[in-house]
Amino acid sequence: MKTAEQLQTMDAYLKDALLPALHRAGIKKIGVFKPIANDTAVLKAVYVWIPFSSEKAFFKFDKDLQKDDVYLQASKSFREAPSAQAPYDRMESIVLEAFEGQKHFIAPEKKAGTVFEFRSYESPTEDLHRKKMMMFNKEEITLFKKLNFNIVFYAKVLSGDRMPNFIYMPSFTNVDERNKHWQTFGADPDWKAMQANPDYENKVSVSRIESVLMVATEYSDL
Repeated sequence: MKTAEQLQTMDAYLKDALLPALHRAGIKKIGVFKPIANDTAVLKAVYVWIPFSSEKAFFKFDKDLQKDDVYLQASKSFREAPSAQAPYDRMESIVLEAFEGQKHFIAPEKKAGTVFEFRSYESPTEDLHRKKMMMFNKEEITLFKKLNFNIVFYAKVLSGDRMPNFIYMPSFTNVDERNKHWQTFGADPDWKAMQANPDYENKVSVSRIESVLMVATEYSDL
């Protein structure tokens, strides 16, 4: 989105139409986040994280949504907005599959000001992508638990515009705590041992890391 008006329209749609429909469908913990950088960014974003229980539930949901009369009424002005007043520039959907090392999400206690970090790890090849995920599942998830990173989820990207790739999301009390956690992580001997392990090819297994610091909206379930 580019304007404050678009953000307001998106907030109203998510709060009054989409999240209630998801709740009616039995999905109770939806995360809605805005990057801290939105205030100064030319392009402003909203991240919506929806934990489906299965592939079937994901593929079925859109059809069910079109049968939900309450949703259709609540979302009418958003869906049928004129092109001159489009509520967004573009939308992107990323399909994720949870890691074996943490098969279910762990929702943190909801507190105002919690900082969520969207971390995306792109790899140059499928083999290096597999090795980086292996490192996480075998060792790095354990290290994050030891250092109290409060990871909401780890997931492989099954479909998206940057592949091969995986994404995970730690949460912190504030930005300062986030920075201190990463400093501690970088100095930890277990991390240094992982970096040196030739099985992981750690120095070349990631070609690009994207980190986005975000806060949850007031109406987010997380």
